[in-house]
Amino acid sequence: MHKIVLAVTGASGSIYAKLLIEKLLTIKQQWQDVGVVMTDNAKQVWETELGNNDYTQYPVKFYSTKDFTAPFASGSGRYNSMIIAPCSMGTLGRIASGVSSDLISRAADVVLKERRKLICVVRDTPYNLVHIRNMETVTLAGGIICPATPSFYSRPATIEEAVATVTDRVLDLAGLDITTYRWGNEKGE
Repeated sequence: MHKIVLAVTGASGSIYAKLLIEKLLTIKQQWQDVGVVMTDNAKQVWETELGNNDYTQYPVKFYSTKDFTAPFASGSGRYNSMIIAPCSMGTLGRIASGVSSDLISRAADVVLKERRKLICVVRDTPYNLVHIRNMETVTLAGGIICPATPSFYSRPATIEEAVATVTDRVLDLAGLDITTYRWGNEKGE
């Protein structure tokens, strides 16, 4: 059973977090716990981009960015995956430099030191050299950089379908068993 941390930062792309939460709720039998950490900026961006505060309605446990008593703030909590979606370049930079100034950067540090899965869904574009070097550092430390770049093989007809090409890939990377479009297999198995 998976124990997953989902962190949501203030980068544009709240729809990625929304679809991740909703898909995780459809596969509850695969996880024991999902903890969500949202920055204040993430909440503001969600409300601006999606026009609601539905993040308050999901049946998962939310943690404050200042809550260092959260179970995933320690390796003994044994959370096996952390997804940061969207991942701002500021958050990525703090992780790359080992600055654990909030629960998101602390949990990422824990996941990396325990050699578990850290998946950063970076959304900003274009990248400058600092961003690229931070992505390299996190990758060398064992993290996975998964840019919020949709694919179009499945011929998505809506924004949600295009976004799902990223979120489904993220859930695959986290080791969850999902039904999605698969190259060479039209059934999505």
